[in-house]
Amino acid sequence: MERRLSAIMAADVVGYTRLMEADEEGTLTQLKAVRSEIVDPKIAECGGRIVKTTGDGMLVEFTSAVEAIRGAVQVQQEMAARGGDIRFRIGVNIGDIIIDNDNIFGDGVNLAARLEAAAPEGGILISAAVHDQIAGKVEVSFSDGGEQSFKNISKSVRVWRWQVGNESSPGTEKAPLALPDKPSIAVLPFNNMSGGPEQENFSDGITEDIITALSKFRWFFVTARNSTFAYKGQSPNIPQVARELGVQYVLEGSVRKAGKRVRITGQLIDALDGNHIWAERYDRELVDIFDLQDEITSAITGAVAPELAETVRKRSVQKASEFLDAWDLHNRAMWHLYRFNQEDAASAMELFERAIAAAPGFAAAHASLAYQQFLNVILGYSDNPVASLEAGLRAAKRAVELDEKDSLGHCMIGRILCMYGQHDASIAATERALDLNPNSFIVRLSMGMVLAWAGQNEDAVGHFDEALRLSPNDPAGWASENVKAGCLAGLERYDEALATAQKAIQYPTSDFWPRVQKAFVLARMGKIAEAEAALAEARDMRPDLSVALLGRMLSGYYEEGKSEYLDEMRKIGLPEA
Repeated sequence: MERRLSAIMAADVVGYTRLMEADEEGTLTQLKAVRSEIVDPKIAECGGRIVKTTGDGMLVEFTSAVEAIRGAVQVQQEMAARGGDIRFRIGVNIGDIIIDNDNIFGDGVNLAARLEAAAPEGGILISAAVHDQIAGKVEVSFSDGGEQSFKNISKSVRVWRWQVGNESSPGTEKAPLALPDKPSIAVLPFNNMSGGPEQENFSDGITEDIITALSKFRWFFVTARNSTFAYKGQSPNIPQVARELGVQYVLEGSVRKAGKRVRITGQLIDALDGNHIWAERYDRELVDIFDLQDEITSAITGAVAPELAETVRKRSVQKASEFLDAWDLHNRAMWHLYRFNQEDAASAMELFERAIAAAPGFAAAHASLAYQQFLNVILGYSDNPVASLEAGLRAAKRAVELDEKDSLGHCMIGRILCMYGQHDASIAATERALDLNPNSFIVRLSMGMVLAWAGQNEDAVGHFDEALRLSPNDPAGWASENVKAGCLAGLERYDEALATAQKAIQYPTSDFWPRVQKAFVLARMGKIAEAEAALAEARDMRPDLSVALLGRMLSGYYEEGKSEYLDEMRKIGLPEA
């Protein structure tokens, strides 16, 4: 193997996957044309050697940093002049490389790839080592991008950027805005891939509705529509957008109409490390454009919010305890809450109380404490369910006093009143939560539960379905499937109920309840031996399970349903106490 110092250029097609989904043949034709007419000739003119290519990118070696930059600049200038959908990001680094069978390896190659991923669309990002080599020797100026951290690169790297039409001198970029003290997100205008003013209005409407829907999550900082629409029609660099708008997360996407179908894609990016947190594609029949717009908006916001919340919770868990403020304490507590076991429930309680002590006016912490108190009762963790419900109701009411628009606070008032059997008041409080935040998984789940507790099984099922559509991978998804199974059994749809209970069991966060539900459904179907086996699994997870304990956990459940439920449990051998 041979070693040498080289300049390495990594190039990649912007949005290649999206372009291929939209038009495979057209994208490949365009890419072949720009390779043969622009990219390959310019690289050859500047003495570059194409080491390898992928479907949408390439790795090139140059003996000189100056020639690498000249080649990269010429490629980007020619591509801008040509127009079309194909655009490149280019990263350039200089370093010691290993040559093996004409391929190249080493840290210098890895950093070039990281630079390419963070480069502006249609532009170039280079390391400080390259900038030192080219100073005064090329015709364009690079802007100072400051120190950046890259995945799997141990030290931060100072970077410099250039983009066609933005050949400014170093130091002319705006200073980045400070990040807010809560999760911050900007929704960029969704790209209209179809053309035509009608579809432009549709894509803009999707974007505006998503911004409005995300703004209902009170714990988000959401950049206003007018700020993000300043980027409409551009191909902005995501980290740069995040710095300019003062946010950590950026949501971008596209809309394409073909005949009677519409395809919408979205992806959520963490601008601090460049990682994709979430990405999804939605294909729908274009029947009623307004109903469709609402459906897609609901699906995207409902999916993005839990993904974002989970990312924030994980970051809080990773922080050292001495650096935790009220917000971090709350998010670490939520991480424990969503593990759905007694030990983590105790940890969550302690952390919620610490968050409230640190910031008594923090409405979200009061609402989340109410949620945990409710879970302590319905999951059988509390030694004093009456006291837990009373404390939970006080916390939920305090959350609403502090912030009348706190949807979780209203939601937990509804859930706890439900346990008292006050069904009309419970439904009204949960409906208020739904008005405030219709795209929240937990609010949709709660609406289904309060209706189920009131015996309104048919209406409840629809809300469980909506909750699962909003957040298919939510850690509390098992609870939605679990109570939905009970509702289906109440409707005598036993085969569906059994399949749904089995889905609940398969969640890694599920507890003993789905096994109990499965046992109940099997008992109603007359499959006593199978029901006894399912109950045994539940008792393996919860040895103190009894008719009395289930009765306490089903507090407030409509009398006929509760009586039938407990009778079935007795039939298959559940002890009274």
